[in-house]
Amino acid sequence: MMRTLAGKSIAISALFAAGFMAAGVMASDQTEPRNEVYKDRFKNQYASWHDTAKSEEITDVLAQDPNLVILWAGYGFAKDYNKARGHMYAVTDVRHTLRTGAPKSATDGPMPMACWSCKSPDVPRMIEEQGEDGYFSGKWSKGGAEIVNTIGCSDCHEKGSPKLRISRPFAERALDSIGRPFDEASRKDKQSMVCAQCHVEYYFEKNDAHKGWVKFPWDQGVTVENMEAYYDALQFADWTHALSKAPMLKAQHPGYETWMQGVHGKNNVSCTDCHMPRVTNDKGRKYTDHKVGNPFDRFDETCGRCHTQDKDFILAITQDRQQKVKALQLKAEKQLVQAHFEAAAAWQAGATDAEMAAVLTNIRHAQWRWDYAIASHGVAAHAPEEALRILGSAVDKAADARVQLAQILARHGVTQPVSIPDISTKAKAQTVLGMDMEKMRAEKAQFIKNVVPEWEKQAQQREAAY
Repeated sequence: MMRTLAGKSIAISALFAAGFMAAGVMASDQTEPRNEVYKDRFKNQYASWHDTAKSEEITDVLAQDPNLVILWAGYGFAKDYNKARGHMYAVTDVRHTLRTGAPKSATDGPMPMACWSCKSPDVPRMIEEQGEDGYFSGKWSKGGAEIVNTIGCSDCHEKGSPKLRISRPFAERALDSIGRPFDEASRKDKQSMVCAQCHVEYYFEKNDAHKGWVKFPWDQGVTVENMEAYYDALQFADWTHALSKAPMLKAQHPGYETWMQGVHGKNNVSCTDCHMPRVTNDKGRKYTDHKVGNPFDRFDETCGRCHTQDKDFILAITQDRQQKVKALQLKAEKQLVQAHFEAAAAWQAGATDAEMAAVLTNIRHAQWRWDYAIASHGVAAHAPEEALRILGSAVDKAADARVQLAQILARHGVTQPVSIPDISTKAKAQTVLGMDMEKMRAEKAQFIKNVVPEWEKQAQQREAAY
């Protein structure tokens, strides 16, 4: 993209490569990335959005469930996985996670630029200025000085307006692919679609035309089976499992897809009805509460608008569903952990690629379904029946893999059960995989100390010119 500045034609991408923008270059005409610009004009919305900073607690999911370290062996999530916090922490948390590594330059690090794509209104700004080719090219560290404003106003709204918009072209294409074009949707549908820009399953394309681009795997539909078939047809894998050598899929957070399968989605109850309700300020004026959170924290404005039962009754039902989903989740995990170790033993015993092909497919499909169900945050409220159905199929497929593995192991002389090492804590599970966590944490600490302040400095220089 070209812009005219002081009578000269300047390539924006070249300025970004230098890490800052020349004086006088403005933020995109379509996107104002700085959320604080709107703090006076939309006071109530801004204040409630800012309250997402109150979710400051960091919960280590791997410490709570060390099985996950084994299930994600060889992938970044085995290093570090915390529960999601409020929108105010989106940029902070992606900088701090061990998954993004400790890059020392714009071409360094394990993750691609696409890892920023749901974190900031600076993302649509960059796409508007550079095009998708320019934005998606390169490593995650390339965007460090550019992606500095956390999830906020311009992710979902037109510049300076309450009007909703889709700010990511890849999300717009995905909605079109399932016959839900945003421009033709009702306001109620749009309220969920703007959330669907990020709260969805997605992957990073590997083809030459769009290498590293974000894509939603909806071309064949939005069910877990539809997406599984889509990925299989592409022979796509996020990574190869370090133990079983299965070509694995990592589900992201398919909240929109599972919501569509549940009673709320089917009855046109939008994301905002439950998580961003209309409330009244101290002057008696209505506004949308942007402190995205648990509906039970504001029961009268959320659940209470439709349900006649009291809070304790609805909460008890939800907690019962959560417990049932959790119990089946853990059963699937146990089967999958054992399958990964048994597959590793089969390879060690001399199993062939031909012998293992069906096993690896069953492991791939079982773990994809398990991951899809649990990565869909809030699925016990959105679509509990669908979660249980999917997790049940995950248990079945993992069990099928283990039956096949028992036969393969027996053919190769292994007749005793494969022993599972002590993985009772996160640290023990990571040690089993040979992960040098002390080194990773030390490198990350140096990155936070030395690199991030430079990113912030460059960003301040650039934004001072807006």
